[in-house]
Amino acid sequence: MNVAEAEFAFRMGGDLPRRAASYSVEEVLAAVATLHPAIEIPDSRYEDFTRVGAPQLIADVACACWFVIGPEVRADWRARDLVQHGVAAWRNGALAAQGSGANVLGDPRVALAWIANELCTYGEGLRAGEVVITGTCVTPVPVVAGDSVRMDFGEFGAVEVGFA
Repeated sequence: MNVAEAEFAFRMGGDLPRRAASYSVEEVLAAVATLHPAIEIPDSRYEDFTRVGAPQLIADVACACWFVIGPEVRADWRARDLVQHGVAAWRNGALAAQGSGANVLGDPRVALAWIANELCTYGEGLRAGEVVITGTCVTPVPVVAGDSVRMDFGEFGAVEVGFA
């Protein structure tokens, strides 16, 4: 797909096992140990993933492929509004895109709860130690061999990756 995405990564500190009732956002956040800035490098088996339809994208793991996780956020992220939290994407030292947590299903915390509940419905839930990335905060940044990308989450830190 040749793009990079800026994403919030939540490392789980407690289990969220399968259960009949949905988990609330508050319950899911209580199970989170740490927050990290991350870069996802999505990919697909399909040449034109935009035209294959939902069942094929699901079978293709929703284009998930690689991600780079940055250091643990030291700021008190639980007290911050992740919806309004700004993120800047830099490619080869030039600003390539800007966005915020609002681009992640309206709120990355809500996206995390949705993922947790989907995994409880169709899988075994989430386990301590697992990392969940919740969706891009910026328009995906096109990349080619030789590019370097830095996703800057402000006071939450930054993460970088280079493409060979």
